Formats: sequence, C-alpha cells, structure tokens
Amino acid sequence: MKVILLADVKSLGKKGDIVNVSDGYARNMLLPKKLGVEATPKNLNDLKLRNAHEEKLAQEALDEAERFAEEIGKSQLNLSIKIGEGGRAFGSVSAKEIADAAKKQLGFDLDKKKIQMEGPIKELGTFEVPVRLHQKVTAKLKVVVAEA
Repeated sequence: MKVILLADVKSLGKKGDIVNVSDGYARNMLLPKKLGVEATPKNLNDLKLRNAHEEKLAQEALDEAERFAEEIGKSQLNLSIKIGEGGRAFGSVSAKEIADAAKKQLGFDLDKKKIQMEGPIKELGTFEVPVRLHQKVTAKLKVVVAEA
C-alpha cells in the first residue's frame, strides 16, 4: 500500500514522502496514529498543493531576509567602551550589547543568537559583524567602537 507520511517516521521516511508499506503496517500503525494517509489521487493532489504553498512561503521569507540584509548593510551602529592607561579596554562589546544597541539606535529587532561573533570586541575601531538572518542570508553590520 502506498502511504503519504504526515510526520517523520524513524526508518521509514520524512514528512511528505510517499512510501510503499505492507497493508497491515499501514492499517494498524500509520493510519490510526495519524502518521500517514493512503496515497489516493485526492491526497496526492493535496500534497502537491501543500508543497507548493510551503515553497511559496519559504521564498517569501528568503526575499524578506534579503531586503532586511540590504537595510542592515547600509546601517552603522555606534558603541562606546571605557579605555584605561595604555589603551587597555575596561570591558567589551558582546552580541547582547550589539542587539540592544541595534534596537535603540536603528530600530532593528535582532536576536543576539543570530549575531555571529568569534568573541566579544575588546578594542576600538570599526568592525564588520555577521548577522545570520536566514539559512541562506547573512548580513554584515558595521559596528564602530569608540572611547567613552
């Protein structure tokens, strides 16, 4: 019996896959537990429409992320840290501080987990900080660290 999976089933397939299973397994396991439906022409058409809708939503999310990345690329964030004798910094600029400053200065709602820094910024200067907006889109935010 051909079955369209409605959820990921271990050792069988992922959601949306069409698999061929024994009649007993389909009737006693997959169908009662709502893990799959029989692959009738109506269900196959529904699957095709659902996949087309999901692709459209994914493309819209990608386009939105690309537009936001362009906006971020044109922006500059100004932060300040205290500097002691010999140019030594007291403290540093972390991803959380960058996210908070982006919200206050630019109005961007960035998640601190999406800001990809190797470590905190501990010196003065201009830095390009990568921000992961989408699986395929990474923007560069210009961060200027000055003396307080």
